[in-house]
Amino acid sequence: MSDEPLETAADREDHPDEAMREGYARNRARDEAIRAALRPLPPGERTRALTVAAVVSVLLAVGIVVGALTTHDLRDKGGSLPFGLFLGVVFLALAWGMWNGRYWAVLSFEAFLWFEVIMVAIALIVASSWTAFAVCVAVIGLSGWLAWKLIRVMARIQAYDRQQAGLDILS
Repeated sequence: MSDEPLETAADREDHPDEAMREGYARNRARDEAIRAALRPLPPGERTRALTVAAVVSVLLAVGIVVGALTTHDLRDKGGSLPFGLFLGVVFLALAWGMWNGRYWAVLSFEAFLWFEVIMVAIALIVASSWTAFAVCVAVIGLSGWLAWKLIRVMARIQAYDRQQAGLDILS
């Protein structure tokens, strides 16, 4: 037998904590590098994703309002004209906010997109034809892509807001 003491449970617990601290430090360094490379999005400047999101929001607003106004048995299908008009106004407000680079609008529209991805994925389960299946997959792909692209836009809007407030972007 060796004269060296056996490793205790307390000694084994120290190593995972050190590894975890090192992992957190690596992640903080990576996050700081990403933030340093991020170019703030000033007012009036729009990325392609932001423009696409604003246009999609307007098209949704128009589609919802037209659908609500032209469907005769809307109440029988679980809808109502006031709610359809309300949704149209909400999507127009989101489009205005995104066009003007407002963080709240991008965040709200992104939440809608992720909700849509989840609902269409659930609808995919009951798709009754190849066409319905293809439409669901296309909607999931396009909505997911747009929501993913809007994440960087939100970060750039926040970077500009923090820069204007005089806050350190890296903190």
